[in-house]
Amino acid sequence: MSTSPSPLPSPAGNEKPAAVPLPLGMHRNGVWIFCQVILQMLLVPYLRYRVRGIERYPRDSGALLLINHQSYLDPLLVGLPLKRPVSFLARDSLFRVPIVGWILRNTFVMPINRDMAGTDSIRKSIERTEQGFLVGIFPEGTRSRNGDIGTLKPGFIALARRATVPIIPVGIAGAYRAMPRGRLLIRPAHVVVYVGEPLDPLRVSELTQRGREQEFVTYVHEQLTHCHQQAEAILHS
Repeated sequence: MSTSPSPLPSPAGNEKPAAVPLPLGMHRNGVWIFCQVILQMLLVPYLRYRVRGIERYPRDSGALLLINHQSYLDPLLVGLPLKRPVSFLARDSLFRVPIVGWILRNTFVMPINRDMAGTDSIRKSIERTEQGFLVGIFPEGTRSRNGDIGTLKPGFIALARRATVPIIPVGIAGAYRAMPRGRLLIRPAHVVVYVGEPLDPLRVSELTQRGREQEFVTYVHEQLTHCHQQAEAILHS
């Protein structure tokens, strides 16, 4: 009885490489996309929103974003144009608020316990960057009182020291006018987000060593100021 010849193996050069799944942090879920579309429809025309430099975000890994803090709108403004989520920290008490907690959990916000804020926030943020997320933090620690970049709190240094992903400064201009401290309603304004060049990893490694922390704070402040000035220049162009 004749048998059909076994198929010849494909030459090694013709074999298709196995598909590599994207990191978890590259995927938006339905809640994120829904919220993003609604916010784009509302905020982009109302705030005359513009963004520059998003091509500087890594395409295949996470990153740590150092952002100046002008208003409660800032997390929304940073994530608004992206096809991947940005993960931020929020007080764990907010997660117990009906509806709000559900939205936070489903938009990749990380709960933080104030009693152990330092170690908890570092651990969770590093885990998220390793999962491929863009993780946003505000080195000022609070919203600006006048729109300018204030004093940076040293708490972000430990996170930068442990980060194995690019560290990218992001400047926001105009959000202070749209929603300054003490105001609950958003007023019409022109808002620009400017993504800067990643920090020099060699300088980060050198300046985050013990005893050189203030030099690192100064370096980051300079980079954030540059991004903020670029955003302001675009704002008034």
